[in-house]
Amino acid sequence: MQLDNRARTLLKALVERYIADGQPVGSRALSKISGLELSPATIRNIMADLEEMGFVASPHTSAGRVPTPRGYRVFVDTLLTVQTIDESGLESQMQSRLQSHSQQKLMANAAQILSSLSRFAGVVLTPRHESVFQQIDFLRLSEKRILLVIVAPNGEVQNRLLLTEVDYTPSQLTHAANYINQHYGGMSFDDVRLRLKGELRQLRDDMTALMQAAVEAGSDAMADTGEDVVISGERNLLSVSDLSSNMVSLRKLFDVFEQKTGLMQLLDISSNATGVQIFIGGESQLVPMEEMSVVTAPYEANGKVIGTLGVIGPTRMAYERVIPIVDITAKLLSNALSQH
Repeated sequence: MQLDNRARTLLKALVERYIADGQPVGSRALSKISGLELSPATIRNIMADLEEMGFVASPHTSAGRVPTPRGYRVFVDTLLTVQTIDESGLESQMQSRLQSHSQQKLMANAAQILSSLSRFAGVVLTPRHESVFQQIDFLRLSEKRILLVIVAPNGEVQNRLLLTEVDYTPSQLTHAANYINQHYGGMSFDDVRLRLKGELRQLRDDMTALMQAAVEAGSDAMADTGEDVVISGERNLLSVSDLSSNMVSLRKLFDVFEQKTGLMQLLDISSNATGVQIFIGGESQLVPMEEMSVVTAPYEANGKVIGTLGVIGPTRMAYERVIPIVDITAKLLSNALSQH
């Protein structure tokens, strides 16, 4: 729905004032801060139109108005002037914290940077661990107990215990490992699982069972490495009255972090987008609280998107400041991972 310039100016002024002080904004205040030479009656009429269109709402206890999720959406999409990261060495400080670390440490540092700069919660969806293996080995521990040794392309080693129905000899285990390494080394266990359905008919049944057990255990082992979501600064949100003003809101807030499934779904969806995305509570069903927003951006390694990071905060956040924080952190993390 199109808004004329006066309505856009008044909506922008209202959202900015509400973000700043959290109080409903009245017509008298808008006449002073909007820069428009309009009579109070004209402003009231325009605000009534904005309310009818669903961009603002009137709390029962106040004559002023507050932005709705739809109003926030128009604001962040069309009215917002994004700030730039200041030139006082902040970007270089961020860059120094995102260099020369293990991948796990890089993710943790990125979440901490997002949290400390935004003063809300920083979150990083870590790269999905592809269940690719370089080679495997079977070691007979005792009767019907086998140690599966998985070597990843980066040299990382995972071990899993297999309990089998057949007592395999060392030569049989060597033969099975050689077959898998020769035919499937460098593939993911998920791909191997599909190939095995058609190819293992050529092998003896007892070897088929061993290989299928190895694939299942190997897939689980590779999937278990690392956290799916790294979160920093959850406590910052406890001081945000919009999110923790009552016990119902507080429970929802803790549920967001204890049950990470919804958060992972939201971040996973945003990894398919380009650039910064803003999810506003009450508008997006993926955000569990109406008073919450999530600002996200995907990050890459060598030109390939491998994860998402972002800031979780109140709907009443300074988007013009948070957006560039998320954007530059994603770019710096991408550079660090590509060099790493």
